[in-house]
Amino acid sequence: MKQNLLEFDAAGLTAWFAGMGEKPFRAKQVLRWLHQFGEDDFERMTDVAKSLRTRLAEHAEVRLPQVMLDSAAADGTRKWLLDVGNGNAVECVFIPEENRGTLCISTQAGCALDCAFCSTGKQGFNRNLTTGEIIGQLWWAKKALGDFRAHGSSDTNRRIAGTDFSGDRIISNVVLMGMGEPLANLDNVVTALHLMLDDNAYGLSRRRVTVSTSGILPAMDRLRDECPVALAVSLHAPNDALRDRLVPINRKYPLAELMAACRRYLEKSPRDFITFEYVMLDGVNDSEEHARELIRLVRDVPCKLNLIPFNPFPASGFKRSPAQRVRRFAEILMQAHIITTTRKTRGEDIDAACGQLAGQVRDRTQRREKRITTIAEAAP
Repeated sequence: MKQNLLEFDAAGLTAWFAGMGEKPFRAKQVLRWLHQFGEDDFERMTDVAKSLRTRLAEHAEVRLPQVMLDSAAADGTRKWLLDVGNGNAVECVFIPEENRGTLCISTQAGCALDCAFCSTGKQGFNRNLTTGEIIGQLWWAKKALGDFRAHGSSDTNRRIAGTDFSGDRIISNVVLMGMGEPLANLDNVVTALHLMLDDNAYGLSRRRVTVSTSGILPAMDRLRDECPVALAVSLHAPNDALRDRLVPINRKYPLAELMAACRRYLEKSPRDFITFEYVMLDGVNDSEEHARELIRLVRDVPCKLNLIPFNPFPASGFKRSPAQRVRRFAEILMQAHIITTTRKTRGEDIDAACGQLAGQVRDRTQRREKRITTIAEAAP
């Protein structure tokens, strides 16, 4: 099989070219064609030597996930369903806002962590996505949205003295918050992150790329050391007893250890706070006492709380907290001087809202304790 060039970051592509006897600058040329200009035809890479283009056509390819469905919501949210082979499909979602455009990317086909309120978790785990399948979601979205640069256009407005100017980008932010647990697929995720941050590829700033995790602690430490970007932690409960039920990985890495890992991460984070995600579940984790417990839990971790109205799905067993209770919960947090936002629900009419990714739920939750323990023990 030909080598898929989307699997390589700059270091990997340079090494692959070196094995062909090519100089390092060729890797930079090809990276720009692939990831800045969105070119997947080697023959159209006009400043690459003809002899190399011929060799690339013989030995390499640009292999992308195939789009199965492209749907748009009334609020401008857009969702792509992508075929990643062997009956597996993943989704990525673009969310336009007034001052930014955010792309939500998947990192696994399914998820093994089985969070109680998550649609993706109820479908079971199939496999990790490769680097090419992860970065391919960003590639497809930029192509569909017309966000690739034209060859020969100036990049002055995008990068000046290392600062990210995102006003001329349609996709200004990327969040790894789609299907799967990113830190259970850390090797492929880190390579994809290198491409997102590389000035010869997508040129995003570390502050504008966010990785979400349910709390696989050894992998959090590795991410901090190898490729620190903004971090979001799926918290969803203020005490271990409740979080054990809602987020089962907590049984392996309880809250005290998670808070300590968050403090360690901040030593190298591009932002000076951790974002804690908190899905609001009616009568489960949304009382005033839960809010006060949450304040005590996070008081030593510089943070922002993002409250997320629950998006119901068939047989979930949960309901969305009433808006009045969400507002009261937020008031208590803000009175304690914790920055708190409530996520606006987007894309519900195309099942693109948080926790709804991947359409029809097929319950494959036979794994439960065994699968969760295996993921925790295998974490980097």
